[in-house]
Amino acid sequence: MAAIAALAPVIPVLTVESRQIAVPLARALVRGGLSVLEVTLRTQSALECLRAIVEEVPEAVVGAGTYASIATGAIGTDAIKVAFLYQPAT
Repeated sequence: MAAIAALAPVIPVLTVESRQIAVPLARALVRGGLSVLEVTLRTQSALECLRAIVEEVPEAVVGAGTYASIATGAIGTDAIKVAFLYQPAT
């Protein structure tokens, strides 16, 4: 994770409701120099948004955050190929 964190001065944490917002937002952040992005799994469309960013913004280093179960984590890494997973301390 240290190597990923070193790629950008901050890591934006995105809570997005639709891919129509997620992809342009990710592109804008990358253009602005923030290439590491975390998409939180707090919305019903979070996995769809995560997949869209990974597929449509290949220059971004994308992670999934706020996952609460092993099943959700497996979906994030196996189906979508994220660079990292973040689970808040409980």
